[in-house]
Amino acid sequence: MKRAIDFGLPLLAIAGIVVGEIMGLWIAPAERHMGDVYRIIYVHVPAAWVALLSFLIAAAASFTFLFKTSWAADALAEAAGELGVLFGTVAYILGAIWGKGTWGVWWTPDPKLTAMAILVFGFAGYIALRNLTEEPERRAAWSAVVAIILAAGIPIVWFAVRWWGGLHQNQSTRDSMNVFMGATLGINVLAFTLLFVWFLRMRYRVAKAKIDEELSEPPEQELA
Repeated sequence: MKRAIDFGLPLLAIAGIVVGEIMGLWIAPAERHMGDVYRIIYVHVPAAWVALLSFLIAAAASFTFLFKTSWAADALAEAAGELGVLFGTVAYILGAIWGKGTWGVWWTPDPKLTAMAILVFGFAGYIALRNLTEEPERRAAWSAVVAIILAAGIPIVWFAVRWWGGLHQNQSTRDSMNVFMGATLGINVLAFTLLFVWFLRMRYRVAKAKIDEELSEPPEQELA
């Protein structure tokens, strides 16, 4: 079953991305205000969604570790945190390209952009903390607290436009999008989510194997 999932997930994800991008480039109509530059949302939005999902999973797994001392949860938090930074960086770079074409600048201190930057850089620090802390129990506990604190930024990113406005567009709804735009975006979001699940499974196994190896090592002998 695991082998079938590991084989099927990436195939479904890649097929979905190919179909979604073909629809985004050639089938979905141009946006009436932004023209063709808006088409970058078909990668930008799914990447941003997956990044926030990753950070949420990292925080939930960290919470589980603190209350149950589950090393599987610690490994899941590590894997999700790293993938969140990866997809968050992709979303931010694509957002900068979109911003240059739409607003005329690569970046502006917009509330949503600033909140997302803090979240991505914060989890980059989370990764650094894990890499710099050798003792497994201490590393897991400290990084879990950091991940939970950083997770407070997720709703801020999600609702930033609604709360404070800014240049960034608000989340689109079914009524505000052309049917082909909505279908294209939905396919890409689903495909990116499947790709993320596959990445998460692979990265989790690596993290769990490393933790198991660390916990099985005998303590070093003190020098006489």
